[in-house]
Amino acid sequence: MNIASSLVLMIFIMLLMPVFVSMTNLVKYINFPLYVMTSIKYSFILSLVPLLMFFQSNTESMITSWHWITMSSMNISMTLKIDYFSILFMPVALFVTWSIMQFSSWYMYSDLYINRFIKYLLLFLITMIILTTANNLFQLFIGWEGVGIMSFLLIGWWYGRADANTAALQAILYNRIGDIGFILAMTWFCLNTNSWEIQQILLADNSNLIPLMGLLIAATGKSAQFGLHPWLPSAMEGPTPVSALLHSSTMVVAGIFLLIRFHPLTSNNSTMLTMMLCLGALTTLFTAICALTQNDIKKIVAFSTSSQLGLMMVTLGMNLPYLAFLHICMHAFFKAMLFMCSGSIIHNLSDEQDIRKMGSTFKTMPITSSCLIIGSLALTGMPFLTGFYSKDLIIEALNTCNTNAWALMITLIATSMTAIYSMRIIYFVIMTKPRYPPLMTINEENPNMINPIKRLAIGSILAGFFISHNIPATNIQILTMPWYLKTMALLISILGFLIALELNNLGSKLSSNKNNYYSSFSTSLGYFPSIMHRAFPSKALTSSFKTSLNLLDLSWLEKAIPKVTSSTHTKSSKLLTNQKGLVKLYFLSFLISLIIITILYTINPE
Repeated sequence: MNIASSLVLMIFIMLLMPVFVSMTNLVKYINFPLYVMTSIKYSFILSLVPLLMFFQSNTESMITSWHWITMSSMNISMTLKIDYFSILFMPVALFVTWSIMQFSSWYMYSDLYINRFIKYLLLFLITMIILTTANNLFQLFIGWEGVGIMSFLLIGWWYGRADANTAALQAILYNRIGDIGFILAMTWFCLNTNSWEIQQILLADNSNLIPLMGLLIAATGKSAQFGLHPWLPSAMEGPTPVSALLHSSTMVVAGIFLLIRFHPLTSNNSTMLTMMLCLGALTTLFTAICALTQNDIKKIVAFSTSSQLGLMMVTLGMNLPYLAFLHICMHAFFKAMLFMCSGSIIHNLSDEQDIRKMGSTFKTMPITSSCLIIGSLALTGMPFLTGFYSKDLIIEALNTCNTNAWALMITLIATSMTAIYSMRIIYFVIMTKPRYPPLMTINEENPNMINPIKRLAIGSILAGFFISHNIPATNIQILTMPWYLKTMALLISILGFLIALELNNLGSKLSSNKNNYYSSFSTSLGYFPSIMHRAFPSKALTSSFKTSLNLLDLSWLEKAIPKVTSSTHTKSSKLLTNQKGLVKLYFLSFLISLIIITILYTINPE
């Protein structure tokens, strides 16, 4: 075993220790959140060693495997794959989780079950690392299902709220649909290549569409692409640390990560590439449109996450998996920070999520507001912040790529919209007049709240520069292009900012006609939830209700046995008896017979 593998094992052991401690009685005597946070911090420091080795000497693609089980002709082993993707993703995930753990210890301070909450987050982190270091599909599936179930448990954390319960169920059901695709791909690989090891599957070099379609469905479910996207905005019902960790930086990129793992198979398959490109373009535009008119601050950030995932999918569709992965790593920093800033503002305004009831937080919460602005600028691809190093490259690659002008146009419009909704958040939350009640006590004194945000802010400014200057080159960059293509990403972002500023100023001065068709399309999320969650189920349920009513209630339970029995009885009694219900007649006959008996008796007493 070499140093990288033993360090990854060491990280696993350090992360699993608090889970085992929480099962014993020791948990009563220690500060559990602090313990978990410290173990994650040390794990992060350990994970920097393989990263620096990789930067220094390109040490990668080491696989450590332990034989686990043999099923007929298939050999399943526990594998640790330490390559470009897992080496780079692990420190990012650990750094973000470390910050979010510290933030949770402030945000969930008054919660009775904070230890359980922290343990759930830790278990999620462990399953996520299992997913990224897995080398065979079975192990990847364990991580995949693990992040799904932890997502379900954490979204429904406040189970007393009906919204949280429905959101959690929605998340697990949409992920189930994705899992069907994943299981389909696993079955196909098992039957056709007789192996679940990713290396062997890639060596077989199948150009069959079925498993790739399965993987695409899986990625669509997990990464909230168009069609299976509604669960991600709904998942904002969970506590803010959950949104920051699961639904921005780590869990939702698992689908994209899966497709990146299989990039040698997808890169030769033009049908698959086209599907990924179109799906990603559609997602990024649709969710950006939805984000434009939302008023809940967390919902806006959630839609922006979905939009960025669409952009990653577009990058995969252009056959640039390494660039998509770079965007995953960059996106984790500023998106987690955006969620934490919004969580801090929500908490300080006593759980108010509506941006129309915020405003002027720049005076009251300077650090949070500054970090929110940094995060929004990084998201829009402001030069020399973290987002720029991947987003600008993606837009450049799109501009010079010769495949799909439709997808390019849509993605550019969506990029412009990114700037619009970012400006809208900044305008309504930070600028303008305060619109919250004047008796709020607002402070950002607590180091547990402000330190993680500062850490991620530094990450959002510097991480992009450091990562992109140290990773080995993976493909040849386009070196020549006209200036207008080179500055396209920047120009459309600036255009978006200006449009948004004008629109916001107009909206605060004058009120427009509210019954606008385009506005209602965006406000009602493209009518997608109302059609998929209301119209179709109601049609299906109504028809099945009527069918069951007619078949079961009216036919079987009523007409078949009780009605038949009663009607048979009625008819047979009418046939067989002489009684017609004439009571007077019966009494008279009764009386007559009595009289006759007495008369006879009196006449002849013997």
